[in-house]
Amino acid sequence: MARPPIRVMIVDDSPIMRALVQRMLSSAPGIEVVGQASDAFEARERLLEYRPDVITLDVDMPRMDGITFLEKLMTYVPTPVVVLSSLTREGSEMAMKAYSAGAVRVMEKPKMAGGAGGGLKSVSEAAQALIDAVREAAQANVRGPRARLQVQSLAKAASVLPVSEEMKLAARAFDDGVLAIASSTGGTEALKAVLSRLPADCPPTVVVQHMPANFIDTYARHLQGVCAFQVKVAGVGDVLRRGQLLLAPGDQHLEVVKRGNLLQTRLHQEPLLHGVRPAADYLFKSLAKISGLPMWAVVLTGMGRDGAAGLLELKRAGARTIAQDEATSVVFGMPKAAIETGAVDLVLPLDRIAVRLKEWLAQKPRRSSDAA
Repeated sequence: MARPPIRVMIVDDSPIMRALVQRMLSSAPGIEVVGQASDAFEARERLLEYRPDVITLDVDMPRMDGITFLEKLMTYVPTPVVVLSSLTREGSEMAMKAYSAGAVRVMEKPKMAGGAGGGLKSVSEAAQALIDAVREAAQANVRGPRARLQVQSLAKAASVLPVSEEMKLAARAFDDGVLAIASSTGGTEALKAVLSRLPADCPPTVVVQHMPANFIDTYARHLQGVCAFQVKVAGVGDVLRRGQLLLAPGDQHLEVVKRGNLLQTRLHQEPLLHGVRPAADYLFKSLAKISGLPMWAVVLTGMGRDGAAGLLELKRAGARTIAQDEATSVVFGMPKAAIETGAVDLVLPLDRIAVRLKEWLAQKPRRSSDAA
């Protein structure tokens, strides 16, 4: 039996842009544009009429801006949203606000054909990117428990924690162990919910979050705002240390290698894995090769199966592992794939993950050599 088409409503004050987005989406099988709205108030009136599965939403609109509408939408009629705006380019603060308000994907508006760089190839690529984003959003769970309000209160508490002087000293990362986390769709907020509850002296932490390369620096700053430890985008040869989180840079795979008693980062641009770069499988598998290293690993919400194979290697090497449960995942793809491999020790709701991690971190580390 054929699946019903994905019903999309386009919200944008520009009739030209609405027509372009409709033309792009209508070219894809399995997607139906059921209606348009010129602003948030019209969109509100049309919601019950159109009953969209996904909404594409502009940010800069008259009467009510898109972010305010998005916040109201997620409060009263949770619906997967792909934000399309000229204000979200190059990792802007507006893009991060859209993710925090509940957007599943944030994209820059497609360029008009005939403009600079707006040839047929670029229009075709933009259309495919938009189609992929809508299909991904259609699978998102935005009606289940959400972490956004909890994150705001946790971020406020974390911001007043004293920063230990030990955070400024090089730590013995090999003895401290490493916490590795993978996330994708919905992960920007899920990561905040977990990381904002970890202590300032957390073990060296490495994170792969799938997102456009130009968002990474801005997202790192947002993470720093809710974390009691240092957050930075990983560079070549960075030394892992206690009280620091290294975030995989955009469009580069991140690995960890052992050099003497130090753990350092390695970056490279091998081909996309599972359609993404950075890929968590590269990170997880590199850690699994380091004998005697205490390890903890988490797979959060996300599309696809990145991280599943690497998590299994980590578990076999002695790591303790967690996957986010379906009820609190925006997309249950990555956690589900990891669970199906047998790589997961615990399946937990989002608000329980940090609690269990802190319990594990307080215990004597279980080293990879202990698992043999």
